[in-house]
Amino acid sequence: MTKSFVTPVGFADARQGLAHLFVRGLTVEAQIGVWAHEKGRRQIVRLDLDLAVDDPRSAGDDHAKVVCYEWASNEVRAVIASGHFNLVERLAEETAERLLRNPQIHAVRIRVEKPGAIRGAEAAGIEIVRLNTRTPEVLP
Repeated sequence: MTKSFVTPVGFADARQGLAHLFVRGLTVEAQIGVWAHEKGRRQIVRLDLDLAVDDPRSAGDDHAKVVCYEWASNEVRAVIASGHFNLVERLAEETAERLLRNPQIHAVRIRVEKPGAIRGAEAAGIEIVRLNTRTPEVLP
């Protein structure tokens, strides 16, 4: 069986009017986990966000005209505060869905990690890429 490889999404591309907004290592306490010992307690999750956003050059120096990384971080915190997640996969999907409600965001890459989830590993988790289907297509 032949497997196809995914072409990386270009998060910054001047020709398409895109910039790359990112947040690295956002650490939040979450109610997450499928195992009995994980229920009813909080665990640390670490997230990396990569957002393909409208090119900020037309915004000048106006904060209100750009996607703010603090706003994106607060959106993540709001998703996490919404309740218990069994799977990091679901947390990643709900985070992507929430961020993509903003029409200035054309694509997201979300990495969710649970530090110490696997003995001998720094972290385990998932990374997803999702496109905003409500905005004009600007990505390959």
